[in-house]
Amino acid sequence: MTQAILRDISGAAASLSLDLWEPVIITGEQIDAEVERLALLARPANGRRETMISHPRASAPGNGFTPGIGVVLSVLKPGEVTAPIRHNSTQVNFCIRGSGCAEIGHTQVRYGKYDVWNIPSFRTYRHRNEGDDLQVRLTYSNAPLLEMLNIHIVEENPKSAAEPEHANAGEEREDPRRKSPYGMVRLDNGSQLMPYEMLINPPTVGSNVLHWPWPQVKKHLDKLESLGKSYIGRRLYMMYNPMTGRTNGCTPSFFATITIRPPKIVDRPHRHSSAAINYYFHGRGRSTVEGKVYEWKAGDLMLSAPGWGVHNHASYDEPVYELTVQDQPLNIYMESLLWQEDLKHPAAVLGSEAGFDTNRAQIAAAE
Repeated sequence: MTQAILRDISGAAASLSLDLWEPVIITGEQIDAEVERLALLARPANGRRETMISHPRASAPGNGFTPGIGVVLSVLKPGEVTAPIRHNSTQVNFCIRGSGCAEIGHTQVRYGKYDVWNIPSFRTYRHRNEGDDLQVRLTYSNAPLLEMLNIHIVEENPKSAAEPEHANAGEEREDPRRKSPYGMVRLDNGSQLMPYEMLINPPTVGSNVLHWPWPQVKKHLDKLESLGKSYIGRRLYMMYNPMTGRTNGCTPSFFATITIRPPKIVDRPHRHSSAAINYYFHGRGRSTVEGKVYEWKAGDLMLSAPGWGVHNHASYDEPVYELTVQDQPLNIYMESLLWQEDLKHPAAVLGSEAGFDTNRAQIAAAE
C-alpha cells in the first residue's frame, strides 16, 4: 500500500517567494523555419504536423509555454485533412498563414489569416486545408494544467456520437430532479446543503463554437486608434464567449484579445496573477518585464507577462497588432485573479471586488 507523507509545518511561514518564469521570445524567423521543417515531413498517420512550444523551465507533465497554457504550432499542406480527435481540454485557435476549415461536431468554421475561433471541451474536430498555401495555426489550450492534474482525456478517431445538447447561456431548464423532495436544504444560518441528485446534474450552459473573422474585428479595432495618447487604457477588444458569463472569456480558461497600439504608445507598468502570451503580427516594439527590456517585431511569439510580474509594453514608429491569450477567466473563477492596474494603488481581486476605471468617458466628452 502506498503511504502518504506527513510533513510537520507547524510555525512555518505562510508566504512563499514567487519563482517567476522568465519571458521568452520565439522569433518569427524561428517560427518560419519550423513551419518549413514540418511541411517537409511525410504525412503522419493522423495528419497532424505539430510542434509544442515549451518554456525552457517546463517539464512533464504539462510542458507548457506557461505552467497552465500550452501552445502548439500546426502545419497542414494543401488538400490535406487531419484525423478526428476530441479531448476535455478547450482551445483558442489563431490562423497565422493560409486558410482552412475546422469541422467541429456539426459546425464548420471557414477561417482565414488572423481569424480566431474556439473549440469546446470533448467536441470531435478535424482540420482541412482547401487552399493553395500552407495552413499554419497557433493553438492555445489548457492541456498542460489538465496533464498536471492527471485528468487530460484524449480520444483519437472517436466513435461518432450525437452532438451534445446544450441549454442557452444563462437559461436553466425545468427539471423535476431539481424540485422537492430533492431540493436544497437551508440551514438556520443561511448556509445550504445540496442533495446528490442535484450535485450530479448541474444546470447546463451552452458551449458553442464561435468564430471571430479578422476583417470584421479589424474594422472595429481600428476605431480605437482615435482615442489618442491621453487614453490610459489599452486599445483592445476581447473575443467574448457568452457561456463564460462574469469570468469574461473566450473559453472558460482563457481570454483572447486583439490589440492595436498606435505608434509611440507606452503602457503604464502593471501586473496580474494571470499569465499573458502575445503574438505580434504587425509592427515593432518592446516589453519591459521585471525591469528587463525585450524587443519584439511582427511574427514573434512571446511569453510577455509571467504571473504577477511587473510589465508594460510600448510601440515604436508604426501601429502594432497583437493577439494576447491570458488565463484570466480561470483565475476569476478560482477567486485568484489579483490585478494591480496602477502600482501606486493596491491590487484588487477582480471578479470579487470592483475593478478599475479608464478615462475613456472624459475623452469622449471632450470630442
